[in-house]
Amino acid sequence: TEVDPRESLRPLYNQVVAQARQPHWYLDGGVPDSVNGRFEMVATMFALVLLRLEKESDRGREMALLTEIFVADMDAQLREIGVGDMIVGKRVGKLVGAFGGRLGAYRTALADAGDQSLADTLRRNVHGDVNPADAQLAHMVSAVRTVWNGLGATDAAALIDGNAQW
Repeated sequence: TEVDPRESLRPLYNQVVAQARQPHWYLDGGVPDSVNGRFEMVATMFALVLLRLEKESDRGREMALLTEIFVADMDAQLREIGVGDMIVGKRVGKLVGAFGGRLGAYRTALADAGDQSLADTLRRNVHGDVNPADAQLAHMVSAVRTVWNGLGATDAAALIDGNAQW
C-alpha cells in the first residue's frame, strides 16, 4: 500500500492550525471569532509558512502538497458547516484564488521594514468588515512579525517535519 505523501506534512499543517487558533489573535488582536475570522487566521499562518518555505529552492513539492492539505481542509470545513455539495467546489475555488492574492500581499508587507504595510494587509484581510482598535492592530502586527521571525530562524527540514517551535 502506497503512503499518501501529504501525510508526512500533516504535523506541520496541524501546527499552522494550532497557531491560528491561539486565543490571543481573537482576544488581543480583535480577529472576529467566526468562521471567516478563523479561516483568515489559518490562511495567514499558512501564508507565513509558505513564504518561509519559498526561501528554500528545493521545497516546491512540499509547498504543493501542503497547499493540497489546506484546500482539502477548507473543503471539509465548508461541508461541516453545512455548505451544500454543489456550492463547496465554487467556494473553495474562490478561497484558493483569494489566498493567492493574500500570499502576494503578505510577501510585500513582510519585506517592508515598517509596520504600516503589514497593518494595512492585516486590517484588510484578517479583520474584514470589523474595524480593529489601534491596540488590537498593533498586537496583530507584533504577533505576526514574531511568528515570521520565528519561522525565519527555523531550519526548513525541522519545520517540514513539524518538529519546530515557531
